[in-house]
Amino acid sequence: MGQLKNSHLMTPKPFELLPLFRERVWGRESLAPFFPNHPGNESIGEVWFTFIENFTSLGKSLGSVLTDRPELLGTGADPRHPGICPILVKLLFTTERLSVQVHPDDAYAQAHHGTLGKTEAWYVLDSEKEGEVAIGFRKPLEPTKLVEAARSGEIVDLLDWRKVKKGDTIFTPAGTVHAIGAGVTICEIQENSDITYRLYDYGRPRELHLDHGAKVSKLGPHTEDQQVVSLAPGRDQLVACPYFRIERIRPAASFVVGQGLPTYLLAICVAGSGSLNGNAVTAGQAWFIPAGAGEVGVTAPGSEWILSYASKTAMTGLTVS
Repeated sequence: MGQLKNSHLMTPKPFELLPLFRERVWGRESLAPFFPNHPGNESIGEVWFTFIENFTSLGKSLGSVLTDRPELLGTGADPRHPGICPILVKLLFTTERLSVQVHPDDAYAQAHHGTLGKTEAWYVLDSEKEGEVAIGFRKPLEPTKLVEAARSGEIVDLLDWRKVKKGDTIFTPAGTVHAIGAGVTICEIQENSDITYRLYDYGRPRELHLDHGAKVSKLGPHTEDQQVVSLAPGRDQLVACPYFRIERIRPAASFVVGQGLPTYLLAICVAGSGSLNGNAVTAGQAWFIPAGAGEVGVTAPGSEWILSYASKTAMTGLTVS
């Protein structure tokens, strides 16, 4: 890592994003196989990689790095919120159902919180037999019914619960009422915002946000599923939306990211191991590839990676072998 730290001052090169562990009431004590050495005395539900407080292999927080060198974001920067990475990458670990919740769009979040909105997508890394998520409602609701059902708990039965398995992708635009069930491990890609309106929380003593939630919730079935698109052997597009693109890379041997990307690229290894520009990588490690970086080579036979970036078109210059 020292070589990366020293040379980064000269040219933009990849650097590792160190995990930030978040305790949650629905989390897990064991995060294996991703973080087998993490102490099992807390219920960790979320592991963040691109928040401003995340430390990096450069010896500084990501927020400090991007404040000092905003050009590393390239065309993926959001001028309304300088100094942040607009995409937040997470891993989620559940043992209980999360709250029934909803997130605001950009306009509402900016007006009420001065932040980005929260459109997100989930890539299922593992799921117990009965793993499930809820996304949207089975039938359209009247506006008054939402708050009534949230207060009574009936909202749980009105949601569209879906069984999930390893490899599934669920796209959750802002305004979609949703929940994640127990026993799933997820890689979440989202706008970099932590604004969540809880509508129902199974009697847990946490604050609900029915006023804001009712104003932003879509009251019908979810109709925005996305299809997996094969871009090349070993390279699939999972999600394409105005805020991010998500790709899954499954190299037989290696993949190369061409030099001079116009935007930053986030790469997280979700299975297997290998090396990135000669640096050892195992599952659960994430990397920031700056805009304008030189060629990046990943050697990782049989591994799996999730790449995310902001672009109107699929990235060029990526080859998988």
